[in-house]
Amino acid sequence: MRWVPMATKQRRSDQKTRAWIEARKRHHLTEVQAQMARELGLDPARLGKLDNHRQQPWKAPLPAFIEQLYEDRFGKKRPDARDGPAGKAESQEVPGAPQGRR
Repeated sequence: MRWVPMATKQRRSDQKTRAWIEARKRHHLTEVQAQMARELGLDPARLGKLDNHRQQPWKAPLPAFIEQLYEDRFGKKRPDARDGPAGKAESQEVPGAPQGRR
């Protein structure tokens, strides 16, 4: 495996996160729908091809299409836990917070 500076790795993850945030805004997706799309392996730059542009009445709206694909593939309506910018912030431990019983 080739050595890659840590700053480069950080920039890549930031670019991926930014791409999903932009896709959410552009296609009016909720955070849960964006997570479903990530778990399905969809590319945020290619969501426009799947989106219904009102000239294509046979296509379902993109949010409904993602939800249908997710249900067909995973057999459940919603993901188990949130994954994404807001989900990562919630899951991080607070330093100095009580850890519970040991």
